[in-house]
Amino acid sequence: MTAIGYEVRLTHRHAHLFDLRLTIAKPRALQTLSLPVWIPGSYLVREFARHLQQLTGEQGGRTIPLKQLDKSHWQADCDPAQALVLHYQVYAFDASVRSAWLDGQRGFFNGTSLFLQVHGQEHLPHRLDLLPPERPSSWQAATGLPVVKTDRNGFGRYQAADYDELVDSPVELGEFWSGSFQAGGLPHRFVVAGATPSFDGARLLADTQTICEAAMKFWHPGQSAAQARRSMPHRSYLFMLNAVDDGYGGLEHRNSTALICTRKDLPRQKISTGQAGATATRGDGYTTLLGLISHEYFHTWNVKQLRPAEFTRYDYSRENYTELLWFFEGFTSYYDDLLLRRSGLIDDLTYLQLLGKTVNQVLQTPGRKLQSVAQSSFDAWVKYYRQDENTPNITVSYYSKGALVALCLDLTLRQEGRSTLDAVMQALWLRCSGGPMTEADLAAVLQLLSGRSWTKELRRWVHGTGELPLKPLLESVGVTVLEEPAALAQRLGLRVSEGSNIVIKTVLRGGAAEQAGFAAGDEWLGLTIGSGKTSSGWRLGKLDELPLYVGAASKLRAWVARDKRLLDLPLRLPSGINSWRLLPRDTALLGRWLSSP
Repeated sequence: MTAIGYEVRLTHRHAHLFDLRLTIAKPRALQTLSLPVWIPGSYLVREFARHLQQLTGEQGGRTIPLKQLDKSHWQADCDPAQALVLHYQVYAFDASVRSAWLDGQRGFFNGTSLFLQVHGQEHLPHRLDLLPPERPSSWQAATGLPVVKTDRNGFGRYQAADYDELVDSPVELGEFWSGSFQAGGLPHRFVVAGATPSFDGARLLADTQTICEAAMKFWHPGQSAAQARRSMPHRSYLFMLNAVDDGYGGLEHRNSTALICTRKDLPRQKISTGQAGATATRGDGYTTLLGLISHEYFHTWNVKQLRPAEFTRYDYSRENYTELLWFFEGFTSYYDDLLLRRSGLIDDLTYLQLLGKTVNQVLQTPGRKLQSVAQSSFDAWVKYYRQDENTPNITVSYYSKGALVALCLDLTLRQEGRSTLDAVMQALWLRCSGGPMTEADLAAVLQLLSGRSWTKELRRWVHGTGELPLKPLLESVGVTVLEEPAALAQRLGLRVSEGSNIVIKTVLRGGAAEQAGFAAGDEWLGLTIGSGKTSSGWRLGKLDELPLYVGAASKLRAWVARDKRLLDLPLRLPSGINSWRLLPRDTALLGRWLSSP
């Protein structure tokens, strides 16, 4: 009998409640139990225990008293000689990849949302029994957990080596599309919930296979197929994608990933031509989805295996701090699109367009001058994951700037001609045995492969707030950097939402809008040009209508509503605020970077 066993029932789908039964074969006399407060990969205390209800315990038919110790811990006073059985329910109505969802059409959960941790027995094997809906149903189940015995729909018994593996293996439930392929000789499966009839699953499988093979080649270069299979951090892999009306995101796991995308971004067949299997032209949305797939699969090595030393063992009860998210998320963000280019899924121009977006995201964030990317990593728990109207003014994204740090390291290494960032990543994998690492490990490998110290660069680029040497480095690999007038909102120092009106979301530090007195939450109603008898007033419907009414004028009066008061704000239109556009100049130089490691 497995020491720890969980049973999940889908009895109350319309109430969004998972029913759980936890059996502990050999409990302690005072057995402590807890539910995680966060999920690894998403650095925010989410308080999953707020969704737990009706917790009861029993031994041999008698009720066992449970004492709540704090917001997420309980203690059972029980007989160690008898099995302890706990019953409880978890409310599941979070459609993100981070928590749990259940209704009449679909179910999904992460173990951190459902499974109580049995303290002192986390290292023991954990069994999971997934029971199908009671009424006849075409529902299926998919998870990366090792199978003990299941039916053809995937319901039945699974077993994890320990608690960490159990909660790092999300489960998809419902009626979903499923397809599979081999990559590196290993089985990979893709399940998609919410796909439309035009969905081209064959194209998604083919492109994902290309991505997986590119990642495997990256991490295990020069190995035979058999050697590579033995080196892989997983024996099989599962992609779970939920296609929705509007959404985007992903979360990595040890041998699976949970993804969300907008339905219109799925690859589509050319149904109108009658050519079955023909795929419509790939749009930006599908390219973005492929980048997400590439990002999460790359994480299988970079953060799930090679990971911050602070994450050697997760503490599920509190924040787990590290300054290295710029490396694990940022470097993964650098390679996700680069591997799309290397595998031929996008061309040079498309790659440079994607890179240009990342560059502009950082350059248009005032917070880059206040917060280093190492600080951004450490503060993720209270800043990056708790964004508000002031976030761009005081923070920088460890995803975006981390990717640019990776770019600068890679291009500098290539310019000096002794190594590449690819070689650095592969050497780190070997140095750390695919396990915990520190910034000192990165510095040591950089020095070993390049023959010099990188202390100054790491201090300036990672722990400092100065500008990165992006332009000269990009030009050195055959890229033309054009500086063009930024979008109107950026020139004004605003981020807005537009529907039936213009609402100010963020006023960027030091911009024209801040100087004029705009504030987050203002509704921009209209404007006045000139004064006295020569003045003219206009109702503003969309921000891009502003040049139509302003003409050659450089000053105007902006009319905004704030707390039901009308305010007249003097606004000077700025000039000289640019964004970057990256274009290929020398294809031979560019190819040495983009087409080969």
